[in-house]
Amino acid sequence: MLRGSSRQYAADVVPEAYCYMRSTVRRVLMLLATMIIVSFLTYAAFELISGDPAEAMLGTQATPARIAALRRELGLDAPFPVRYIRWLLGFFSGDLGVSYSYKQPVGELIAPKLEVTLCLCLLSFVIITLISIPLGVLSYQQVVGRFGWIHTTLNQLLMAVPAFFTGILISWGFGIVLRAFTPGDFPDLHMDPAGAFRHLLFAAVCIAIPRTAMTVRMMRSTVISEMEKDYVQTAISRGNDRQGVLLGHVLKNSLVPAVTFLAQTMAEIVAGGIVVEQVFGIPGLGRLLVASISNRDYPVVQAIVVILAFWVVLAGLAADLINQCIDPRLRLGGGS
Repeated sequence: MLRGSSRQYAADVVPEAYCYMRSTVRRVLMLLATMIIVSFLTYAAFELISGDPAEAMLGTQATPARIAALRRELGLDAPFPVRYIRWLLGFFSGDLGVSYSYKQPVGELIAPKLEVTLCLCLLSFVIITLISIPLGVLSYQQVVGRFGWIHTTLNQLLMAVPAFFTGILISWGFGIVLRAFTPGDFPDLHMDPAGAFRHLLFAAVCIAIPRTAMTVRMMRSTVISEMEKDYVQTAISRGNDRQGVLLGHVLKNSLVPAVTFLAQTMAEIVAGGIVVEQVFGIPGLGRLLVASISNRDYPVVQAIVVILAFWVVLAGLAADLINQCIDPRLRLGGGS
């Protein structure tokens, strides 16, 4: 009997593991396909933009002969499909081209900026996650409570305040008045990590405030919906503690939509970070992107856009995998 049970267990586990692996591989392949499509659309978009980079680089010294020579040097004289394939192969090999404005490899130019932006985005995401999920679970009772309108009004207010306005207030209050950091003077991330962290922390709070309010509202609504389902009411009617049912069952079921929402938040953090970097004077990808667009530095802009797109797609992939770990039923659904 025991041997038969072991065989049945193995028969159940192997198909589940196979479906999970197949689903993961398929999602990774979809990620690669999405990135190729995004890279093509990005490269084609800059191809359609009016203006010749060679002519812009030469400025007043532009002559037909010099423009033609510079186009050959930059590889712009080749047909569009050839240039795109060269750029795509170089991107996967780590060769992102050479900046038109800074005259240096794009990879070397982006690397330190990317490090700062990643620290800012990850710090914002940690703040959002650590605050919003517990608050969302604890605040569901306040919706029908006496002071529920205060919670709802405050939540709406925090969602409506734009990050750049909060950044201006924090820069004035904590930067100029309290001198907790120096606005516009970002310390070196490796030479002064404590000072850089303090600077990034205030910027991360600006990004996190409206998105934390959104996540709290979504989490609260999800918990309320779960608490009204039959399985919860049945468990409570049998004498189970409401708080125990909430933490033992409702919270787990509520995390699946929360993880999906947080993956979307990761994409929004990148967009918000571009604006906040300007307010706090943080030398991240946002400032470089704005400057490169103004200078028509297409290799830099293309590389940054694809990197940000990869960030967004990777967040979606991570959310799918985490949700499959939370709810094993999604593994079978993803593998079908």
